[in-house]
Amino acid sequence: MYPPDILLRKKALKKDKINVILFRAFLLTFYRDDMSKIYAVITGVGSYVPNYRLTNEELSTMVETSDEWIIKRIGIKERRILKAEEGRGVSWLATKAVEDLKSRHNFDPLSVDAVVFATSTPDYLLPCSAALTAAQTGMTRAFGFDLEAACSGFIYALEVAESFIVSGKYKKVMVIAGDVLSTVTDYEDRNTCPIFGDGCGCALLEATTEPIGIMDSVLYSDGSSPEYLHMYGGGSVNPSSHETINNRLHYIWQDGKVVFKHAISNMVSACEELIKRNNLSRDQIHWIVPHQANMRIIDLVADRLEIPIEKVMINIDKYGNTSAGTIPICLWEWEPRLHKGDNLILTAFGAGFTWGATYLKWGYNLTNGSA
Repeated sequence: MYPPDILLRKKALKKDKINVILFRAFLLTFYRDDMSKIYAVITGVGSYVPNYRLTNEELSTMVETSDEWIIKRIGIKERRILKAEEGRGVSWLATKAVEDLKSRHNFDPLSVDAVVFATSTPDYLLPCSAALTAAQTGMTRAFGFDLEAACSGFIYALEVAESFIVSGKYKKVMVIAGDVLSTVTDYEDRNTCPIFGDGCGCALLEATTEPIGIMDSVLYSDGSSPEYLHMYGGGSVNPSSHETINNRLHYIWQDGKVVFKHAISNMVSACEELIKRNNLSRDQIHWIVPHQANMRIIDLVADRLEIPIEKVMINIDKYGNTSAGTIPICLWEWEPRLHKGDNLILTAFGAGFTWGATYLKWGYNLTNGSA
């Protein structure tokens, strides 16, 4: 029989041992969870824009406008147009974009698990352009589908791709985003025809345990006011008919002033929410990558975010508004200037309305034309 004081000391030692064991278990669990967390990182980008350049001077022979007016109001000098003699359909542009990516970032197409294609101008209502592109580029083991969120399509598609990857079920997802807007542009409407062009970009996302890649995003939509930006013809409400064609319902129409105001306020608020939530200072942001809709919108978004225009990717003057394609085309053009770990904020606004922002850490350095 032990004295009472010895019994108390033995109980205390036993309790201490249990506490040590529990603490060690906690540390192992904490570090194991941290090390096994999966991130989705962009490991390569590609792009393609058609050869034909539709200049402001040529547009001024089609509608009552001028180079001076278009540059002052929109900021576009020229836009690319896919002509039938070069190719047909957004999947043709997408195939070229994926081939461009593969030429500089060698990957096995059979290793791609999924293809997410953001577009408002698919080749057909069915089959989906994702499946057509996958077949043309050798991604034959991947499932694919189209995603329609207008100009916000790329950041929406990134969110979907990231979710696939962080689930642990998929390792590689190809995100494609682009449009052939010349097919739905009314070249008798001087207010809209100078805005739109054709182009496509893509990004390969892969799984990593390194804390890099897509870090956070905020996405929104509001379908209460479709009358301000729409194309009413060709869907299940207004199937194609002589009436829809005669009433020009198969073209994009927008109320420019309303869209302008909504685009600025919503892109700014989404970026600010993301910046605040991730405790980012303005100095920590290397690049803002805005949807290329209008140079005045880009200027005002940068100004309200207090980001120098030198840290904003801008190529609207060369390519116009390619809808879902604008952001990946920017990433492709700026790829040689990006460095691993750079903080990028992508932001977009489009029909729906749809809008949002994505915060990502760039995943690689480009050396001699390849990662």
